[in-house]
Amino acid sequence: MVARAADPALAKAARNALAKITAVLPAGRGDEASASILLAGAIKSPPMDSVDLAPIRSAIRTERKIWIAYRDETGTRTERRIWPISLTFCARVRLLAAWCELRESYRHFRTDRISEFAEVGERYPRRRQALIKEWREIEGLPEPR
Repeated sequence: MVARAADPALAKAARNALAKITAVLPAGRGDEASASILLAGAIKSPPMDSVDLAPIRSAIRTERKIWIAYRDETGTRTERRIWPISLTFCARVRLLAAWCELRESYRHFRTDRISEFAEVGERYPRRRQALIKEWREIEGLPEPR
């Protein structure tokens, strides 16, 4: 699914990882990887982002605040300073979960509606792990196992 739904850089990395995993499978097991019973759903048209998501992923990893220009569902342009904590790849949209300084709460931003972004040059005041835990509790999401 990542190879089909992620932005180009991450999709390429997923394809490369799968090729490396398949290459080291024991003899006779390579066919099992392509015949897996676990399948990702079809993606008719992957989302088109206006910005490169690689620097946003980097901001998430390094716990850096970013500024975004964003268009809401009505097309109204807004600007936000956010603390990005997670990217979710869905079949038709990609969602950026973040703490929004303006709203003082967690928000989700469709990446195809982000028209500009820039690093602010500041770290989050709290660790990403703590933010993720709090966000998961608020959203009712189970902890990963």
